[in-house]
Amino acid sequence: MSVIRVVSYNIHKGRSATGTRESFAELRLGLYGLRPDLLFLQELQGRNEQRISLNAQHESLGAALCMHTAYGCNAVRSHTDHGNALLSRFPILQHENQDISDHRLEQRGLLHAVIEIEEVPVHCMVVHLGLFAGSRSRQVAALVERIRRLVPDDEPMLIAGDFNDWHNRLAPLFVQQLGLYEVFAIAPHNDSEPRLLRNSVKRWRNTLLHLPQPRPLAQKVHELGNNGAARMTPPPRTFPAAFPWLRLDRIYQRGFAVRKARVLQGLPWRQISDHAPLFAELELP
Repeated sequence: MSVIRVVSYNIHKGRSATGTRESFAELRLGLYGLRPDLLFLQELQGRNEQRISLNAQHESLGAALCMHTAYGCNAVRSHTDHGNALLSRFPILQHENQDISDHRLEQRGLLHAVIEIEEVPVHCMVVHLGLFAGSRSRQVAALVERIRRLVPDDEPMLIAGDFNDWHNRLAPLFVQQLGLYEVFAIAPHNDSEPRLLRNSVKRWRNTLLHLPQPRPLAQKVHELGNNGAARMTPPPRTFPAAFPWLRLDRIYQRGFAVRKARVLQGLPWRQISDHAPLFAELELP
């Protein structure tokens, strides 16, 4: 049995939430304190010829955290490039970056790596989907095709990243076609009473203001809980980091038990990037 600590994070190219200053040193220190076993990173710069402090960010983080690295370059500019990266404490057996760009305005890639945890191959995929719904649907179709072609049904899998899917419309496909579950849907919940209190306060406020009750999040997913029960759970809000409102980031898993899952909020995270990072503790039987 192995317990692994997983982080998914859009790091905004190593710049602060507003983009006005460098935050990569703070990012490196913050991640060091989390002691991650797997890092799924998006908007990471593999090359920056103008600022050496922001160059080869996967290599810098890998050296600081003593982790193996795999980088998938997606967007190439004259002096910089950026993409997705996987950092792992476990050996990376192989990796490949698949171009899933849907149009010229957005360069997107799917980084697929196979790591080994106690002689068990685990497929890890880092994604950053497009801003348009049609693009996301086609990119997910490419992801599904790759999984069906290259990932055996009995091998564990993790897919994490920035899905840009604020309406949560892609989740049913992952659940129904691939048997993947978003970690917050099956993590133990210990905050039911505070949530009930917040909902009661919200209903009371809306009544006083004569506002209609908000409709449920579009297409909440009927997912299986860790105790065998099913519950309707939307993914967490992660953007913008200072006041999270949109549900953009996800960690999906197959073959693991989820011990905990949370969004890392407050300092220093709200100043490091425009996204809040996701943290999950998973158990591989």
